[in-house]
Amino acid sequence: MIETVEAAKGGYRFMPGVSQYSAGVAALPGFALERVRFTRPVPMRQGFDRIEQILKDAGRPLSAFAACELRSPAPFTESGFVEFNEVYTGTLKAWGLLPDGVNPVARSNVCPKIDPPAEPGFHAFTYAVPAANAPASFVVAGSGEAPEGKGSYRDHAVRIGDVSPAAMVEKAQWVLGEMERRMSAFGGDWSKVTATQLYTVHDIHPFIESELGQRGIFEQGLTWYLHRPPVQDLEYEMDCRRVFMERVLES
Repeated sequence: MIETVEAAKGGYRFMPGVSQYSAGVAALPGFALERVRFTRPVPMRQGFDRIEQILKDAGRPLSAFAACELRSPAPFTESGFVEFNEVYTGTLKAWGLLPDGVNPVARSNVCPKIDPPAEPGFHAFTYAVPAANAPASFVVAGSGEAPEGKGSYRDHAVRIGDVSPAAMVEKAQWVLGEMERRMSAFGGDWSKVTATQLYTVHDIHPFIESELGQRGIFEQGLTWYLHRPPVQDLEYEMDCRRVFMERVLES
């Protein structure tokens, strides 16, 4: 059984990950996760302000902030990603969400190939709300084809620099396995998700049936974004969720 930790006063529990994000979150009994998407990415500082106001309007504390989906202009270098994460987690610290240095907030961060934003910002976020007798809900953080917490993505990525069909199958298999591992922390599997998102600029048709279809992912549909993972040399990322309440706000 994978260990999860309750987020203090947040209404959810999380699977510990790395310093910049957790591997996933799930609503506690008596709570549900709700997702808000913006029509266009909202720049980071403005996005945090919007999220704070939305939480306040919903009568929820900052600690209810459970997950987010970011969009960045282009993949970062390894060192650039570290610098970006320091800025991002700075607000989480200011909000009091990292009292012990452990980050409870799940995250995806990807880079649109077409019409990228001028600066990093929020595409969507998820928060916990009281909800008696609500069905279980969870959000699994995004993962590319390299284990996290190893100090370097490049040194551990699957088939680094290879985007041949065979290599893309191996990358997809690794990421799918990581999605399944993370879901298992919350009693989840592909039959329980309400949405799956895939991010790559490479052709997925060679494995769309054998790897994605055979897992039953298309029962609830698949959203394929022509986006890149956030770090240079990574080529394939996914995230998934089981969330029953979602809304869209004008940016």
